Order: sequence, then structure tokens, then C-alpha cells
Amino acid sequence: MRILLVEDDHLLANTMLDMLREDQNTVDWVDDGQHALSALTDEHFDLAILDLTLPRVDGLDIVKRVRQQGVQTPIIILTARAELTEKLQGLDAGADDYLTKPFAMAELKARIRAVARRGSTAGTAGLTVGCLQLNADSGQLLVGDTPIALPRSECQILHYLMRHPDQVATRRRLEEQLYGWEHGAESNALEVHVHHLRRRIGKSVIRTVRGVGYLLDAREAANCGSPQCP
Repeated sequence: MRILLVEDDHLLANTMLDMLREDQNTVDWVDDGQHALSALTDEHFDLAILDLTLPRVDGLDIVKRVRQQGVQTPIIILTARAELTEKLQGLDAGADDYLTKPFAMAELKARIRAVARRGSTAGTAGLTVGCLQLNADSGQLLVGDTPIALPRSECQILHYLMRHPDQVATRRRLEEQLYGWEHGAESNALEVHVHHLRRRIGKSVIRTVRGVGYLLDAREAANCGSPQCP
């Protein structure tokens, strides 16, 4: 998953970054509320872990404002505010879970898995476009009746493209799904992943938009499981 971590305690944040990345997540970190608000409204994340006591914009206000704007990113509040009334305020504002500090990392990971399962049930992880059926949690792709186990990077790229069929995904946006903001990649890494995906699902299904990025063609995806698929 691509996770946004919002935490102004730098020591705790660095520990969490290491442990979350151990599970092959792409994790981006911001340490103030204004940057968190901008990230949640301008970028796509599979999950946000949000402290409440933040500089510039309070975490509770962030939850309220992103939900008012229609942002459906699952949010786990992680905070020292332990009063029942504060928990209820956070959940009523639109958070998906509420965990108080101090906490065990194993419990946070379990909460993340639970929220991800709820998202899968709602259709965020299981996607179908034409003859393509992708379960992003397991990395399992069905092309027609043929099962394919996708490597993590290819799964993340295809998951994003299938969530936005017939829409151009810029190179920058796709690279952020793979590496986040801080971790760069070799200049041709994205092209290599797309090349491998095309070999699996058909060259015409993922179109290159020259100078911009890539697009998943829903019409071509409807035929990708047929014998004449290119």
C-alpha cells in the first residue's frame, strides 16, 4: 500500500517508517497539518495514519475537511488523546479507526490490515476492467481465465491504472505509487515495469501518451483475455 504518515514526533516517525516499510509499503511522511491536508486532497494514498496534535492544522480538522471534500482515503488516528469523548469525535468526523499512544507496532499493523480488508470489501482492492481482474492485496491478476501472480511494483502500477481507466496517469504519479516522494528510481524503471505488464496483458491495453505518461484503454482491456489479444 501507499501510506501517508502524519506525525510531528520525528523520532517516532522514523521508527514507524522503518517498520511500515518492512512490510513492503510505500510510506510518505509529513510533520505538520497543512502539508497533510494538501497531500490528502492532491495525492492518492491507500491509507493515512494521522496524529491529532499537529502544527498549523489540527488532525481532527484535517479529518473533517477531507471528508467534506469527498476524500475517502481510510484514516487511522494515532494520538495521545485518550478520552472517550475525543475518540468519539475522531470517529464521528470520519476516521476509520482510533489508536492511542503508547501503542504496540504489532497492534498498529493489525489495525492497518483490518482497515485494508474493509476497503477490499468496499471494492478498493478488488478491481475489474474488461477481462482484467486484480486483487491488489494478494497481487493476483486474472487475464480472462488465466491467473498471474504480479510482482509488487507491477501490481501497484496496474492497480492505479485500473482505478482510473481511460485517464492519463503521469509518470510522476505512477512513480509516487512505487517510491513515494523521497525515494527515486532509475530513469527507465517505470518503462521496464510497464513493458513487463504489456507482455502479460497485451501491448495495446496500456497506451503510451507521449511526453505525459500512460493510459489503460478499457476497450482494449475488454478483449485482453481473447485468443486474438495482441
